[in-house]
Amino acid sequence: MKTQLFISGLFLICSLMGCSKGNDDQIPIPPEEALYFPPLNSDEWKTVSLEELDWNSNAEQPLYDFLETNKTEAFILLKDGKIVLEKYFGSFNATKNHSWNSAAKTLTAFTVGIAQKEGHLALDHPSSDYMGTGWSSLSPAQEAQITVKNHLTMTTGLDYTVENNFCTDAECLIYKDDPNSFWYYHNATYTLLDNILSGAVDQEYKEYFNNKVRDKIGMQGSWVKTGYLNLYFSNARSMARFGLLNLNKGIWGETVILDDPNYFTNMTTTSQELNKSYGYLWWLNGKSSFRLPGTEELYPGKLIPNAPDDLIAGLGAFDQKLYVVPSKGLVIIRMGDSANEDELGPSTFDNDLWGKINAVIN
Repeated sequence: MKTQLFISGLFLICSLMGCSKGNDDQIPIPPEEALYFPPLNSDEWKTVSLEELDWNSNAEQPLYDFLETNKTEAFILLKDGKIVLEKYFGSFNATKNHSWNSAAKTLTAFTVGIAQKEGHLALDHPSSDYMGTGWSSLSPAQEAQITVKNHLTMTTGLDYTVENNFCTDAECLIYKDDPNSFWYYHNATYTLLDNILSGAVDQEYKEYFNNKVRDKIGMQGSWVKTGYLNLYFSNARSMARFGLLNLNKGIWGETVILDDPNYFTNMTTTSQELNKSYGYLWWLNGKSSFRLPGTEELYPGKLIPNAPDDLIAGLGAFDQKLYVVPSKGLVIIRMGDSANEDELGPSTFDNDLWGKINAVIN
């Protein structure tokens, strides 16, 4: 109806102003609907149906069957901020929390951007400026070569082949290569960003995150210390809210959460040439090659061939998925257990899932 009124209005304006028509009598296409943002501190969230979107409703149940067979507990698909699909499996429901695992790396990357904008840190400064020296087994001179950006891009040069890849004790943090010379998926160097942020902002990282991100967009959830890891637990809708925030490049409705467009762009595009499919702790699709956790091999081709090229993703162990697709206005989240293999990030499940999603949206 809105589209019909828009086009009728254009005909009226053109008839009054004498607009000329092209050879094909083309009418300008109406602007897309603005993104919808659900209210804070409320369960209210607008929906839109498959039929309204002219999507394939016949593919909906096969998608759910696939998700259930592959140990999914929660699945949400947003189109322009509105819920199209929301499904829970087994005993899981909308109120239950689940670990994001490494998909939560995106939360940390986003928060680093806020801290830099506020003048608390700089990406090109040594990480020891914020967490002190002696945090590793390296010499002071070697430590000084490792910047905050190296922690964000998995390029610290520290040895990821140590017995415990998650260990953040100094004796576990061993020199292997110079910074920026190779890409390693090293969880410990990521976890150290919590210390970097805490030192930079002079406040516990989790409190700073809650104040600057979580509470401002209506998320719930919390960081929980588990061994060496800080894991984020939340319900599925909170992950969807964060995805929507990133779909709108750090702005929640009219509230600017990350007031640094350049940082957002750098965070969600290739951050170094060693792994073109990696930004600042975000995975990127559509690149010519990629590297994966646990290996030094470089693989040719796109990270997720079935997915749109502009997809950015937070990908966590046991197939926690946060997909954001700007070109299609999509945010898609999946929580659950491993579908196939217990990978730390990308897995074959990504491509299989996108095959099922495409059947619905195309």
